[in-house]
Amino acid sequence: MKIGVSGIQGDFREHKAVLERMGIEALVVKKPEELDLVDGLIIPGGESTTMIRIMKMIGFYEVLKNKIENNFPVFGTCAGMIVLSKEVVNFKQDSLKAIDIKVERNAYGRQVDSFETDVYIKDFDKPFRAIFIRAPKVIEYGKDVEVLSEYDSSPILLRQGNILVASFHPELTVDTRIHEYFVEMIK
Repeated sequence: MKIGVSGIQGDFREHKAVLERMGIEALVVKKPEELDLVDGLIIPGGESTTMIRIMKMIGFYEVLKNKIENNFPVFGTCAGMIVLSKEVVNFKQDSLKAIDIKVERNAYGRQVDSFETDVYIKDFDKPFRAIFIRAPKVIEYGKDVEVLSEYDSSPILLRQGNILVASFHPELTVDTRIHEYFVEMIK
């Protein structure tokens, strides 16, 4: 198994390091043709409008959108969640429209408002330490979307078929359980 981490923009190095600690081969993916070399893709945190703009400029957007429609597994964290969402409500921008969620950008505050908290995740035996940095908030989700975790009554970890998204940054912790969950999705 080889998992790609989108290296277009954002904190891709941290996701790659987590996968490698788990013994999973990881490839930083920067070109559309590299998507054919991996079994799944992580879209990291970063700046979602920049990610989409670059994806479109280099032909990555259409190739990835087509692969997602053909059940290619993708995991988006923070900005990656925004990139995969159906709609961004507080800022007009494009997205891949891969998961039936509406999100609000930076809903938990600015950079100085970043925080950590323990959250409960469905089927995990102990809490997960979630790190929120300028995090998006899910304000609406479709009936086919499964909520795996909530914080303050808002969904923060969700899955719809081959798509997994998190409002927070699991790659910034030593806990690999969410990445392990994604690996199981790929299997």
